Amino acid sequence: MKLSWNKKSTKPTTFFTFSFFAATLLILLDSPFPIVSALVTNNKTCTASSKSNKMTKFRSVKRVLMRPPAHWVGDGFRVFPVFADLAFKEEISPLLMFDYAAPKKFPAKLDHPEAKGVGQHPHRGFETVTVAFQGEVEHADSVGNIGVIKPGDVQWMTAGRGIIHQEYHSKEFTREGGTFEMCQLWVNLPKKYKMTKPRYQGIMNEKIPVVNLPLDADDSDTVLGTARLIAGELNDTKGAAKTFSPVQMWDVALPHAGSEVEIPYPADYTCIVFVRRGGVNIMSGDDNDGREQKSTQLGPQDIAVLQNDGSDRLKFRVTEPGSSIMILGGESLNEPIAARGPFVMNTQAELQQAMRDYSTGKMGR
Repeated sequence: MKLSWNKKSTKPTTFFTFSFFAATLLILLDSPFPIVSALVTNNKTCTASSKSNKMTKFRSVKRVLMRPPAHWVGDGFRVFPVFADLAFKEEISPLLMFDYAAPKKFPAKLDHPEAKGVGQHPHRGFETVTVAFQGEVEHADSVGNIGVIKPGDVQWMTAGRGIIHQEYHSKEFTREGGTFEMCQLWVNLPKKYKMTKPRYQGIMNEKIPVVNLPLDADDSDTVLGTARLIAGELNDTKGAAKTFSPVQMWDVALPHAGSEVEIPYPADYTCIVFVRRGGVNIMSGDDNDGREQKSTQLGPQDIAVLQNDGSDRLKFRVTEPGSSIMILGGESLNEPIAARGPFVMNTQAELQQAMRDYSTGKMGR
């Protein structure tokens, strides 16, 4: 299927699901609406030279969310709404929602290569961040951006004052088939930037900085994992994306079962840990007080919300080989959240205006 955009009109004639990873679009005009150290306990051992003898407190787990059931978005994306009942809540600000499409096989379509996906739908007041792990997504929007998100790539789209876009499996992936896996995070915009001009950041895999864990590892025998910094900062390395408020989005690979890895993390930022593959235990409490640390076990697609308890370190014990987690969070905006379908503003009046603008064709220019 060829992706194209009708520039003569930004109002779609057919209604599809409102977002790449969200529920059905509702348009109802009359509704109210430091330093890392690590230790491997199995066949690989590392002692980081920067480890302090001082007692270290590791961030504790506030809540482990129950795994929600998966649902289809459009006809191409079977997703888990990972944040569940915390979506669009101040507790996880500046994040809004997070959907994960677990690995799924799609057959080749050589004879009738019509792409699966989601047709034209609007957004206003926030950003969508799409990460491809396996498979490809082709994107087109009302301000002229067209591109393919390939494995390892990231699309960081700022909807701002309003954009209309569509997302499908790429033509090549549709034709050849294969395993499809990706995620999409919604990030709220501060009030003063909600009506900013739409912006598109196509971030290629090779442009995303990768940091070895622990931070002072200098050879293959002491590297216990890696962190791809999509956004935010780790030690002195900055992430690839430009953001309107401090946001952390790290894709962390932890291949060695039995290893223990510590990672510095800003004490005043919200922090969420999502297990994409494998398993980890989050270790919390004091390090050298003679007592056993509390351990919270997480498996595939589990998610933990961490407590803002003043500690600035995270500690993980890897329980399965080839584990992969995502660390998400940022500085809370401390602003009201008014959300309805594909629009996220600060007041109900602003939501009403967004719906009027969309229904009258004023959005997406």
